[in-house]
Amino acid sequence: MFAAIAAAGALANRLGQSVIPFYIVSGMVLGEFVIGRVGLPVLGEVYVAESEFVSLGAELGIVFLLFFLGLEFNLDRLLARRSQIGTAGTIDLANFGVGLVLGWLVFGTFLPAFLLAGIVYISSSAVITKSLIDLGWIANDEAEPMLGTLVYEDLFIAVYLAVASALVLGGGDVAAAATDVGIAIGFILVLLGLVRFGAPAFDRLVATDNKEFVALRSIGTVVLIAGTALALGVSEAVAAFFVGMAFSATNYVHEIETLLEPVRDTFAAVFFFWIGLVTDPLLFGSVAPLVALAVVVTTPTKLVTGYFAGRAFDLDVRRSSRVALGMTTRGEFSLIIATVAVGGATAGTFDPAVAATINAFAVGYVLVMAILGTTLMSYSGPFERAAVSWLDGPDPAGPAPETGE
Repeated sequence: MFAAIAAAGALANRLGQSVIPFYIVSGMVLGEFVIGRVGLPVLGEVYVAESEFVSLGAELGIVFLLFFLGLEFNLDRLLARRSQIGTAGTIDLANFGVGLVLGWLVFGTFLPAFLLAGIVYISSSAVITKSLIDLGWIANDEAEPMLGTLVYEDLFIAVYLAVASALVLGGGDVAAAATDVGIAIGFILVLLGLVRFGAPAFDRLVATDNKEFVALRSIGTVVLIAGTALALGVSEAVAAFFVGMAFSATNYVHEIETLLEPVRDTFAAVFFFWIGLVTDPLLFGSVAPLVALAVVVTTPTKLVTGYFAGRAFDLDVRRSSRVALGMTTRGEFSLIIATVAVGGATAGTFDPAVAATINAFAVGYVLVMAILGTTLMSYSGPFERAAVSWLDGPDPAGPAPETGE
């Protein structure tokens, strides 16, 4: 696996492309559904299995990516921009409504439509954060509305997942859903309190000249709290984000970033490899029309809402178009939502055929949108110039840069 990831990264770098699609495709090729079926003439059936190490490594990849997102977005900055974030996030909710209508037209019942709405609504915090870092956009003005909208989405999805899990796994038990939502909101409030009042404690935790202890204490804290969140039915990614915000208020942010950047990149690569690893290309045939329909319908809506999210932060046309392009990516949360349907089928509370369709759709949709989104971000220049020409006349700043500024 690691050899394949290294080779895929080297190839992407040689071609000047984003590494994310290369990681995903390498995982797909080396998984049981491609090379595992074909076999090798000499070695026979050989493939990279979805072992506990790989799946746990993928989960850690999400945790570290969102932890670093929190390091870039402290609470003071979040509160200072709460009005713009609220506006951008509310505009972005239009994508949930579009997904709900699409799901109802396809399935004709509420629960499958509710799950499909979540799948097409939520952008990928992991993929977008990685792309912002790789392209050098993380310090640019367009990063703030993207990160702010992701914060809004992550908070929304924490409550959404609690509701969806209770409704699907509980067979529509509204009381159970209300309990789970209460737990999720309560835990988020605890995390907010930790961020607001716990900065001195976090500062003392990493106040040491021993780099090993700084790394281990940071990792231990974020993994412990993320794991606690997961045990309570709250997204570990949301928890990791808040822990990152708590550490962002300390005097050791730069040191933590320097020490843990290789850890983040290693496990992030495992996460993207894992997406490909669990993808069975043969399943795409049955859901290809639905995936194509969803891509055609939801890509324009994300572009429009992303553009207006940028405008809500008072960005110009060019930078707002960057926000629009970046927000098209879907990823980890869409796959998590699909597992709710699979879990419902296993528990006997959800139609197995519908669950299989939703799962196959989610994997195909995420794969297409992850590749499409990262490609749009990597080649944003022509789209930015077209948007400026159409919406704002000639760009006095000249051609848009292809990388960070």
